Amino acid sequence: MKPELFPDDLRSSILPEPGGDLRYDCLKCGGSFPPDALHYVCPECGGLLLLEDHAEGRLRERDGAWWRRLFDYRLMSNDQALRGVFCYHEFLAPIIPLEDVVYLGEAHTPAVKAPPPLEREVGASFFVKLDGLNPSASFKDRGMAAALSFVKYLARVGGRTGIMAVCASTGDTSAAAALYSASLGGTVKAAVLLPRGYVTPQQLSQPLGAGAGVFELPGVFDDCMKVVEKLSEDYDVVLLNSKNPWRVLGQESYAFEVAQQFDWETGDLMLFVPVGNAGNITAVLGGLMKLRRAGVIDRLPRVTAVQSVRANPVFNYYRSPPEARSYEPVKVRPSVAQAAMIGDPVSFPRLARLAALYEEERGPGSFQAVEVTEQEIMDSMILANRSGLTVCTQGGESLAGLRAALAQGLIAPGETAVLDSTAHALKFMEFQNAYFRGDLAGDYGVRSRPENVNSPREVDLPGIALPAQGKVLTPEERAVFTDRAARAIADALGLKPRA
Repeated sequence: MKPELFPDDLRSSILPEPGGDLRYDCLKCGGSFPPDALHYVCPECGGLLLLEDHAEGRLRERDGAWWRRLFDYRLMSNDQALRGVFCYHEFLAPIIPLEDVVYLGEAHTPAVKAPPPLEREVGASFFVKLDGLNPSASFKDRGMAAALSFVKYLARVGGRTGIMAVCASTGDTSAAAALYSASLGGTVKAAVLLPRGYVTPQQLSQPLGAGAGVFELPGVFDDCMKVVEKLSEDYDVVLLNSKNPWRVLGQESYAFEVAQQFDWETGDLMLFVPVGNAGNITAVLGGLMKLRRAGVIDRLPRVTAVQSVRANPVFNYYRSPPEARSYEPVKVRPSVAQAAMIGDPVSFPRLARLAALYEEERGPGSFQAVEVTEQEIMDSMILANRSGLTVCTQGGESLAGLRAALAQGLIAPGETAVLDSTAHALKFMEFQNAYFRGDLAGDYGVRSRPENVNSPREVDLPGIALPAQGKVLTPEERAVFTDRAARAIADALGLKPRA
């Protein structure tokens, strides 16, 4: 839509100007620092940081209805800087000028209502937000759009080039970091650290294709993360994991989108979010509370964290009553939900702080955690995909979490679930194929259910000429081949000839 076609009271605000008072706030010592540099931890005490707008009160100068209309109309703008996460510029990263916004097609992924047969099978009304429909095929692009926009801004005002960005990854972060860094040409180059043997071939191909330096290390993600943290301490690099608060800030856009996709009526929703490094669920909680404080939504939804029993430090923490909680990292075991296979989430202090604030605002039980088995994850993924959806193993984890919550009576009557499928299913097809072959029993403890197994069937046609590379059938041979093949397939499908 052209600017002159927007309503009079919104026209001057469609393209936002830089503003706000965004600052790094330390969760440990309470220090506050200006955003004139990249900080990953507090420069005074080493504590974890959150980015907070100290001028957030300005958002309440407009009522919630005005903000809702502005964001709805912005979706019709053709300005590239507003097409992605910066549609919510004032609520996200208001200090960044639009000229520095990096946009590669991320955000505004669909929330798809589950087909009726699947809802009947599960026993609940629910939607799946297909966040794999992002440029690098995962939700990580949301945070990278914000983080690299800030890097681009700092590089422009500081005249810097040749910046090295690094991250540890189970696959999705590396793909997003490499892609968004590559978009800035010679300004930023990326190097990614991966746990050897725990990244699918599809995920490995992505940072390689984007030109990043790829390093495979022994161990698991947590080991790679320690090395990246050491690099960020000793060398001049940009850390692109969710320890970087700009990453978490960009991922708040998921919460904004869910609210918008449900016409800003969120009080009867329950969001299910798979948890790995705890950055995404932290962002979801933070974004929702930001909307509530500004009056954009009237009531917070409930939020459920989902973890595999093989990587469940967050679930372990929240399974106890508040007075008995104690956080302990866990030693992870192989999980089909590879993106969530993290035993010591970097963002856990952020999550603990925001979850407590969330329950103060919404009430007890508004934030909860469930755990699921590897069997439940795979069965749920295949159930969803056979019902017309396209979910990854983390999406299967979310659906398994919904089923676990239903079994435990954790969903109230009238609530609608929204499941986060964090990546595209094609990134994790190796697990589906292994399930069909029966190869997941050893490392993952998953039994292939015969009713779920599918495999290609060869069509055997002995005694006739067959098509082959470099061989052309005669018209008569082609007619025989076509007739015999059609009859063989019809017999296998139980089809009856037309009367």
